[in-house]
Amino acid sequence: PTQQSNVTAYGATTVAIITLEAFAGMWVNAFIVCVLCIAWVKKKMWNSNEKILLLLGCSRIRFACFAWVYQFISIIYPNILHVQTILQLLASCAAVFNYSNLWVSACLCGFYCIKIANFRNSFFIYLKGKVDRMVPWLLLGSEIVAWAMGIVVYDLHETLQRNNITATSQGNFWEVTITKDIHLLFSCFLSGLVFALPFLAVMFSAVFLLFSLWRHKRTMQTSSMKDLSMDAHIRAMKSVLSFLVMYSINFVCLVLTIIYAMKKENIITLLIYIYLFAFPGVHSLILIFSNPKLEKAMLKILSYMKCE
Repeated sequence: PTQQSNVTAYGATTVAIITLEAFAGMWVNAFIVCVLCIAWVKKKMWNSNEKILLLLGCSRIRFACFAWVYQFISIIYPNILHVQTILQLLASCAAVFNYSNLWVSACLCGFYCIKIANFRNSFFIYLKGKVDRMVPWLLLGSEIVAWAMGIVVYDLHETLQRNNITATSQGNFWEVTITKDIHLLFSCFLSGLVFALPFLAVMFSAVFLLFSLWRHKRTMQTSSMKDLSMDAHIRAMKSVLSFLVMYSINFVCLVLTIIYAMKKENIITLLIYIYLFAFPGVHSLILIFSNPKLEKAMLKILSYMKCE
């Protein structure tokens, strides 16, 4: 009875924290989407930066929604995971939007780097002139990769479920264990590869922006005038570096999720879930306060609420 009560308390705590973070993240990203949609109504167009932010906000809203539903059901009704195909779909959709979130974020970091950094390299100058045309294709590629990984996740869940049924009915536990290990190894390798590519893009974007900022600062040392390019560098650096740090922690948490997946009572599992659900909302807040238009809208709402 004591163990059962501990499990119940752990599940209730996890559900409460995840619910709070999921809805907070959805609210923050819904704010970004609403501001961009209002801007589109006024001027009937989006620039490249706004297109990326719009898709990123939508991906994070959907990820928070599907991931919360999946985690809620898996904690409150864990036995349903073995018999209901709908939960495989929820897990796959959550994976799709999580990959979309990370890849679109990497596109945003690369866009900031190309647009703001100043280099005399001919290839970099070519990219700077063509980046606006490349953005829709980059976003399309990100979504294709995300949906491909969602199919892999669904296939993995279906295979593991089928193996569990086979092992229960025929008793081939050794053979089923080997099959499970092969599928898990393949899934982990593919997930690591898909996570590593946008991480490298973010890392290189941060390095190039930092080097460009250093060079620009040296050039402007003798000038006492306010430099708009310097402000743009600093804003972009805040966004890219914050995402680099958070992405690194996010990757570690995803690896630990695999390790502690079966230990539902472990406190580390709770801490991992807390960070994974906080990541979309916290990073979106950083994006809001590094974007003048979004920051102005947010401060306007906050000042209105304060007056009320």
